[in-house]
Amino acid sequence: MAGQGQAHKGGKDEEARLRELVAKHERWRAHDCLNLLASENLSSPTVQRYLASDLSRRYTLPLAQTLHGEKVDNGYAGTRFTDEIEALAARSASRLLHGRYASVRPLSGHVASMCVLAPLLPRGARYLAVQPDDGGYDGYAPGFLPAVLGHNVLPLPLHGLTHRADLDEIATLLHRDRPEAIVLGQSFVLFPYPLREIAEVAHEVGALVLYDASHVLGLTMGGEFQDPLREGADVAFGSTHKTLFGPQGGLLVTDREDLFQQMDAALTWRILDNAHWNRIAGLGQALLEMERIGPRYASTVVANSRALAKAMDEEGFPVVGKSEGYTASHQVHLDGAEMRRRYGIGPAGLARRLEEQDLIIDLVGRVGTAEATRLGLRPRDMPKVAGLLRQAGLDRKDVRRSVRLLRRRFRSMTFT
Repeated sequence: MAGQGQAHKGGKDEEARLRELVAKHERWRAHDCLNLLASENLSSPTVQRYLASDLSRRYTLPLAQTLHGEKVDNGYAGTRFTDEIEALAARSASRLLHGRYASVRPLSGHVASMCVLAPLLPRGARYLAVQPDDGGYDGYAPGFLPAVLGHNVLPLPLHGLTHRADLDEIATLLHRDRPEAIVLGQSFVLFPYPLREIAEVAHEVGALVLYDASHVLGLTMGGEFQDPLREGADVAFGSTHKTLFGPQGGLLVTDREDLFQQMDAALTWRILDNAHWNRIAGLGQALLEMERIGPRYASTVVANSRALAKAMDEEGFPVVGKSEGYTASHQVHLDGAEMRRRYGIGPAGLARRLEEQDLIIDLVGRVGTAEATRLGLRPRDMPKVAGLLRQAGLDRKDVRRSVRLLRRRFRSMTFT
């Protein structure tokens, strides 16, 4: 009984602490900080409302089957509205990525990768993918998704600090190794691939072209980066909360019915069961918003990235890609080795200094503009941002008051 009493008392204390932590986080990250993480964005109030709706505790199981001799389309009753919500969101995703078939059920970008790779590539299959040392996603490294799914990953090399693809080199690898697929997409992404040319060679050797658009999905949907399916990719997939301003989750789209049937059949009871229908409603809203404002939003993100890169360069940061126009995406990249040479600090140390001053970047040298764009910042504001980064990160000045004054100027969400 004493143990139960202590647990009950501890529970109340923990509830109070949890309430305090959530409130502190909300105030700091949502109101006081300027967030320049490349992997985050803001969702609209309507998206947030759908996430907190009754859908958050409901199930639906879209799986055609026979139960006690009776054919059914769903394992649950009460799904008349959730089914339509899913169909609506999938239609919007198809329109935005110019495909015919879409699923919005993957729970994250990583799960979306599994939903593509597991059913389309048999165990033992080989595929080319960008590796972490070349700016690739860690999930495609040998010990992670390939190990889980029984695949063999071959490195797809990129070159230089801007991680550019060499078409002739990729063609040589495709002809030499004859992999079952090539996975394009990376975590450090500044410029598009020569996708049409890569896809032409890949299809010549019988390889699928799988395009992980996790970072650039919102730019792609806004017509600003590249158009994977129209440029030859067989499947486009990725996470929905980076340049796309939805809730955390994933999606996949294809123009090929045969591939979609394989992927769709592999979802329920294999990779996932409940797909979180409040998330799907929120994603549907974000996708519909993207259909309305996508081109203006995406072009502003890229313009902000280029302006910020130029301003940071002028402030003394070693920004990569100057001769190539710095960036064509939402990301700005810092040369970590040059940072250490000039200032005795690397990207991780810089990020920790900035965090103390309410400026948030990641620890690997990427600076992103998607969330700042949603807050209403424009290219004319980027010199101010670069100056704050310089003062806080390199000059070790206290700029918290200036950051919060800046945030007060940009309270209302734009592009909603």
